[in-house]
Amino acid sequence: MAARMLMVCVLGTLLCQMWSSAEPHHNEEELPLQTLNPWRNQGKGVVRVKRDWIIPPIRVLENSKQVPEDLVQIKSDKIFTGEVIYKLEGPGVDQEPKNLFEIDDKTGVIRSKRPLDREKYDTFTLKAFALSPSGERLENPTTIEIVVLDQNDNRPAFTQSQFVGSVSEFSVPGTSVMSVSATDADDPKTENAYLSYSIIGQESIPASAVTKTMFGINNQTGAIYTRDVGLDREVVKSFRLKLQIADMGGMGLTSEGVAIIHVSDINNHAPQFSPASYSMIAVENRKDYEIGRVNVTDRDDHGTRNWEAKYFITNDPDGLFAISTDPATNQGVLTVVKPLDFEAQDEYTLILMVENVSPLSNKAPNLPVSTATVAVTVVNENEAPHFREDPIKIVVPESVDPGTLLTNNIAFDPDNSDLRYEFSRDPESWLDIDRDTGDISARRAFNMRSPHVKNNIYIAVVKVTDADGMSSTASVVITLKETNDFPPQLLPLSGSVCKGAGRKRSGLVVTAVDEDLPPQAAPFTFAMHYDMSLNWTVIQVNDTHAVLQPLVELEAGDYMVTVMVSDSGSPVMSSYAQVNITVCLCDSFGDCKSVTGAILGSSVGISFIFLIIIMASVALLLLLLLLAVAVTTCRRRHHIKKGTGLLVGESEDDIRDNVFNYDEQGGGEEDENAFNVDLLWNPHDAPSTPGSYYPGYPGVPRGKQPLRKDAPHNLPSPIYPRRPPADPTDIEDYINDGLEAADNDPNVPPYDTALIYDYEGEGSLAGSLSSIASGSSDGDQDYDYLNDWGPRFQKLANMYDPR
Repeated sequence: MAARMLMVCVLGTLLCQMWSSAEPHHNEEELPLQTLNPWRNQGKGVVRVKRDWIIPPIRVLENSKQVPEDLVQIKSDKIFTGEVIYKLEGPGVDQEPKNLFEIDDKTGVIRSKRPLDREKYDTFTLKAFALSPSGERLENPTTIEIVVLDQNDNRPAFTQSQFVGSVSEFSVPGTSVMSVSATDADDPKTENAYLSYSIIGQESIPASAVTKTMFGINNQTGAIYTRDVGLDREVVKSFRLKLQIADMGGMGLTSEGVAIIHVSDINNHAPQFSPASYSMIAVENRKDYEIGRVNVTDRDDHGTRNWEAKYFITNDPDGLFAISTDPATNQGVLTVVKPLDFEAQDEYTLILMVENVSPLSNKAPNLPVSTATVAVTVVNENEAPHFREDPIKIVVPESVDPGTLLTNNIAFDPDNSDLRYEFSRDPESWLDIDRDTGDISARRAFNMRSPHVKNNIYIAVVKVTDADGMSSTASVVITLKETNDFPPQLLPLSGSVCKGAGRKRSGLVVTAVDEDLPPQAAPFTFAMHYDMSLNWTVIQVNDTHAVLQPLVELEAGDYMVTVMVSDSGSPVMSSYAQVNITVCLCDSFGDCKSVTGAILGSSVGISFIFLIIIMASVALLLLLLLLAVAVTTCRRRHHIKKGTGLLVGESEDDIRDNVFNYDEQGGGEEDENAFNVDLLWNPHDAPSTPGSYYPGYPGVPRGKQPLRKDAPHNLPSPIYPRRPPADPTDIEDYINDGLEAADNDPNVPPYDTALIYDYEGEGSLAGSLSSIASGSSDGDQDYDYLNDWGPRFQKLANMYDPR
């Protein structure tokens, strides 16, 4: 690899030295293309780095008109061993911008195809290749750099079409005004872009106001400054400067520009009143309105703070007037801010002063501050009466005596007219007013409980009218002071106290209410009446409550205790109250026992021992009754035969459908006094068999109906229905017929006795219903079959279940 090197042939040393001159190129006859063998002879300009050779840049002048132009020739030492083909790649060849350079693939000559522009592309980096005919690389790629040399082909130009600046008037020489700038597209490292600034003309606005040169410019930086004195804004408003920029240090290409310099204002003129005296008219009793304007002049710049005026009134201690500035005209606007009173003063003389918003410059003439005089004449008009205060405030006790004077001299008229007074609002009619003088007095006592009194304040409205009909109104605010008008009332007036509970826990809590308001009410004071303080005492708990407690152990009963309660008003008011207190035995909750406590607590009546005897007797009777019921139940169970049921007769067939229900078994005991039934019978009808009588009716033989004493005995009995209907829907008619017959039968017992029924249905297999309790067997009875009769007999089965 070290033996294979590239050779570069350069156009000549003269071409390398012409980049900064304007001399024409030599033709190829004068400057033949030369080759260089750096691997044999390390010639000038070729440097060996490691194993490769670095070729110095190839310099090409821009805008060359000799195109195509040979630039350099490269050769490989492989040409002695075989054919070599040269290739070139990179920007300007096969990359943008394309078609600027090319290489002869046989000779290795690199040439430019078009003129170059340094302002677009100042350098090109290319790659050169040496290839065999088959495309194999014979050498490593070689980098070739082409540098485009600059020509002064661009004029300098200002960065703005017009530069604008300002300078204060009366500025001293050397004051910086502004800076201008320019650019050149040529190479900034060459003289082609070395710029120089200059002022080539000056015009004043207005024209010819100033003729001497007032400004200078730094030719290298473009900074503009003042050169002379005499910048007066009132004389000249601005300047127009004509500028020039040139490259090659002022000897090359040139361009022109414009700079406008305004002369800015300083406050060197104080405002002056014009004229210095004014007359104005103001109407009394009006405010916040304009009465006139004053004018000033100022030579400073219109619309600036150096021109804007500020006005002052020097002799208005009451602040009746004010003056402000109209921003458009700079006039002083004089207004009345408080109502004027013609009767008090009919003319005012105001002294005004004026100055600018900005402080006056030290370059301004030393003149006194301008002043003006304004004479203000007040015009009289008819005024309404005025109240001396609104609202009119009065503080009075609520129990004020009628006729008491509350206030007077409440209004006046500026025009000294006669006045008439009246109330336009007095909802409770508590006030009187004198129509001529306006004196307000109380018509009657006030009431703090009135709905028109809110927070102890009662409000009325008074109206006053002058002779011309002008009127005014004002509120009368009366603050009522609470007085002690009502004594406190004790609550509650009845209660109970537990007997034997001890003084610390036993007592009746009482309090008091007072219709007065604080401080005429609470705190209350509780005390016992001196005649009733032997057995009871009152203990103060707080400002509103106390406890009544017995001093000794009292018997249960009712007691009346007289208590006195007093308020804290001035003067103190008190009242007596009788409190009914019941002393009783209490349960664990502290409540009186309802029955026992009432009996024991009674001071008269049954003694305690007798009460115990009565309670023991009642308990004994209840015990005997329970024993009788138990014995009867056991006896019935004992006489029921085992294996037979209550409704079982001689037949074992199912006879549940043959049982008839009757809903009338007698009326009870309500008619015991009205119907004392004696069961009568005829001895001749007595049965021959001894003991054959009706059960429950001794002496009445069987087969004879008991007779009623309240009805004739010889009347025939009605015919009862003997056979129930076959259709169940006729059962109701059947029952009704039986009831009607029973009601018309004079031989049956009254409705409050047990009725005897001897018909239980024809062909019934159940036998008599008396068989329910007629069993006489001492054996145990099995009632399990009742469970098979359905839910209607379930309760009966449970009653007789031996389990």
